[in-house]
Amino acid sequence: MPHNLSVLAFFNMPGGWEWIIIGLFGLLLFGKRLPDVGKSLGRSIVEFKKGLKGVEEDINTAVESDNKDMLPPPNSSESAESKETQPAQKG
Repeated sequence: MPHNLSVLAFFNMPGGWEWIIIGLFGLLLFGKRLPDVGKSLGRSIVEFKKGLKGVEEDINTAVESDNKDMLPPPNSSESAESKETQPAQKG
């Protein structure tokens, strides 16, 4: 086993108290700026959702316009009638 992997094997995910200490340390460092960061993060999420909605609408309009350009499917009753009127071929 390489030396780097054996060193990393001793590190686990932080437990409950470790997360609390990390949170308090982050709060001390970024306490005054934290509300501004939250607001900007919220605005970013809203703008991202608006962008996704716009892309979804563009895709839907493109699909609808493609469907209008396509020929309609043949009528099944007309094709059945045409088969009945044609004489049967013996082969």
